[in-house]
Amino acid sequence: MCVNNVSTIISEEKNQAALIVDDDKAILRAFSIILKRKGYATDTAETGKEALDKISFNNYDVALIDMRLPDIQGTDLVAKLPAKSIKMVKIILTGLLPLDTGNQTDCEVDAYLLKPIKPEDLISVIEMNLQRRGIKNSDSSQVLL
Repeated sequence: MCVNNVSTIISEEKNQAALIVDDDKAILRAFSIILKRKGYATDTAETGKEALDKISFNNYDVALIDMRLPDIQGTDLVAKLPAKSIKMVKIILTGLLPLDTGNQTDCEVDAYLLKPIKPEDLISVIEMNLQRRGIKNSDSSQVLL
């Protein structure tokens, strides 16, 4: 029975990986479950330093980054990402209003999501940005933003 479960999980994989960066373990756990159910491989980091270490050794298609990490602002983390991460979709998660999206890293951030985030909204924003970046095959020829 375990073998069947493993083969089912493998067959549902999208071969896309997501890094979730947040200091809230409940958010890390919840987003990991949501993304795994949609076929994504997931990895987590609780600090900006841990995220940078993981990104230097692994390739991710998408990064969900909390705006306020213990050691760095999410937008500052995006600015420090290595060049190999240029195609990676970068989504900033924040619980603060108003969203200050006027800094220099905006061109590097693909989307901002306000917490709490509905699972369907999270998946929708990820999928739309993956399609826009050309990382994911799409049945539609045009993506509306």
